[in-house]
Amino acid sequence: MTISFSQQPARASRTRGAGVTAVLGPTNTGKTHLAIERMLAHSSGVIGLPLRLLAREVYNKVVDRVGKDAVALVTGEEKIKPLNPRFWICTVEAMPRDLDVAFLAVDEVQLGADFERGHVFTDRMLNARAREETLVLGAATIRPMVEKLLPGAHVISRPRLSTLTYAGEKKLTRLPPKSAIVAFSAEEVYAIAELIRRQRGGAAVVLGALSPRTRNAQVALYQSGDVDYLVATDAIGMGLNLDVDHVAFGSDRKFDGYQFRKLNPAELAQIAGRAGRATRDGTFGTTGRCDSFEPELRICSVAAMAQYES
Repeated sequence: MTISFSQQPARASRTRGAGVTAVLGPTNTGKTHLAIERMLAHSSGVIGLPLRLLAREVYNKVVDRVGKDAVALVTGEEKIKPLNPRFWICTVEAMPRDLDVAFLAVDEVQLGADFERGHVFTDRMLNARAREETLVLGAATIRPMVEKLLPGAHVISRPRLSTLTYAGEKKLTRLPPKSAIVAFSAEEVYAIAELIRRQRGGAAVVLGALSPRTRNAQVALYQSGDVDYLVATDAIGMGLNLDVDHVAFGSDRKFDGYQFRKLNPAELAQIAGRAGRATRDGTFGTTGRCDSFEPELRICSVAAMAQYES
């Protein structure tokens, strides 16, 4: 009998993870690539992703493989629905609840612990299922939650493909090409981008307030090599496959919806881990008005990355 995840009956907790595979590991382990490949091996599928920009990136990759007529894109901003799509690329919140598909994946499930969005990711982990194969993807730090919520799930750990090292503090004018500078407000992002444009010639800007077309164009500008620098919010920590060699923190404080606070080691490791791609090593450090990280924070961040990889 076929059961869509909107119709799934309550199950005994001991069997909730039956048929689910959890693929856990740090950044740059190929988890999202694995999900795409697994989905395309099936007759139909849906992938739920944490960011609109990441959903667009995955949509473009799948379209390149199977054509526009076979792929739908559904986010809070964009809706592209051909007549009979086989594959659906969505943000997690926008995943259709009445699909009957052979494959389903939910990415970055550690957001199940997020105060604002956690209930959505947790709901998808508990209730979203496909007929043939279901994947949940995320950081290894979420393994205890996965094992508790999904007893019986098959857990696979994937190691990082490259090495990440701390490179210390660098002036904005001394940052190497293929650097991403991370800040935590639109004002900071634009101020840093303007300084880089005056001193170094060009920078792309990525933040959530931009329209989908503008945001996609800015990413394309950086990825094409027309500019060497990307200035962005911490959203780039959520799985975007950008060609970044160095991540520079322009700030180490963020507003989490309730208060301004310093980044914790796990957040720092998640963002810094965007540096390096495939087997190419990456570095991270500080710049601008952000002081050099204390040795204890560097050690804790490395430990957090090691925990991702364990």
